[in-house]
This record gives sequence, C-alpha cells and structure tokens, in this order.
Amino acid sequence: MLVGAAIGLFMYDWMLETIFLPPYCNVLESQGIERPCTLVITEPLDGFKTRIRVSLYVGLVLAMPVMLWHLWRFITPALGRREKRYAVPFVVSSVLLFACGAILAYSTFERALNFLISFGGAAVDPLFSPGAYLGLITYMMLAFGVGFEFPILLVFLQIAGVVQPSQLRQMRRYAIVGIVALAAIITPSGDPVSLAALSIPMYLFFETSILIGWLLMRRRTREASFDGTKSEQ
Repeated sequence: MLVGAAIGLFMYDWMLETIFLPPYCNVLESQGIERPCTLVITEPLDGFKTRIRVSLYVGLVLAMPVMLWHLWRFITPALGRREKRYAVPFVVSSVLLFACGAILAYSTFERALNFLISFGGAAVDPLFSPGAYLGLITYMMLAFGVGFEFPILLVFLQIAGVVQPSQLRQMRRYAIVGIVALAAIITPSGDPVSLAALSIPMYLFFETSILIGWLLMRRRTREASFDGTKSEQ
C-alpha cells in the first residue's frame, strides 16, 4: 500500500488534470459558468492533506490484488480441497468488480455533481476546495467499488455453506429494501443518480449470485455422487 501511495503521490498532478477535474469542468460549462476550472484552497494545509489522502486511496487500489490474495490465504485453512481452487477466480473477479464499480462511479459523477449544484439554486456559485471535491469523488469511487464486491461475498457464503440459494431466493423482498438502504448509506453524495447507479447493479448482482451459487451447489452434488460411486467400485 505504501508503494502504491508513493506512485499516487508522484502521479497526483497528472490524475488531477486528467481524471478528477474534467467532470467539474464539464458541469461548469454545461451551466454556463464562465470562469477558470480550478479548485480553491481555503486552509494552508488543505493542498498538502488532499495530496496525501488521494495518494493513500491510490495506494489502496493498487495494493488490492495483494490484499485480496492474503485474505484468501487467511480463510483457506477453513475450506476444503475443492473450495481452495477458487483462489484465482476470487482474486480476479474481485479486482474486476471493484474496477467496474469505480468506473461506474466516475462515469455517473458528472450527472450527480450537476444535480447537486443545480439543486442549490441559480444564485449559488460552485467554488470547491480540493479537500471537499477530491474527497467526494474518490470516496464515491471507493464506495461503488466496495459495493460491487457484494456478489463475491454472497457466492463465498454459499460455497462455505452459510446460506443456500433457496434461502436467498426467499429473501428477495428484504434484499431490495436492504440494498437500497445500503446504497443510500455508502453513497456520500446522496443524490438519486448515484443511488440508482449503485442499487440497480447490486440487485442484479444479488440475482446473479443466486444463479452462480445454484450452479456451484449442483456441481458439488454431482462431484460428491461421482466420488461416492467411484469409492463403491
């Protein structure tokens, strides 16, 4: 994580101009606000703290494959021989889902920011500090990335035998309410665009995890019956 944070510290200026500022600039242009697209420091330490915070977020993202691998190594002793072979799919799918969530958050952030600024009224002129603006966009990307790990958790619980696909199917109504409530909690902006962008995929992931769990349980049953027949022979 420290190595990734060092990379983020070195690439901070490039990320600020290429990744983080364009949504803000597009919102200013769409609302007809003619002034430079810059962030304003209101405290002496604001720029320093923002650079360190963004660098730590970058380090966390870059270190995620290693952290997920060690997480799998931690829980491996409690799994059987068949479950241990899911190590690589677990890490790869977790990283891909996190990346998809972060990309979705970034792609919807402009609409969410436009809604938040417009909701304030025409007399409100948006002038953001780097700590508030970059903290919001990076936290949203992390929140969406973590939210997209939801199916991995459900599939793992089914593999471990904690829950069954039939139990998850019976909990659909509660799942809808819980997913929307969870999305509202972890979405820092609180706007309906971000809420819908996170809650809808999470429910689709819920249904997908039920299907994957059912297929895995069916495969496990077939392998168990095949091993039993082979042992009898």
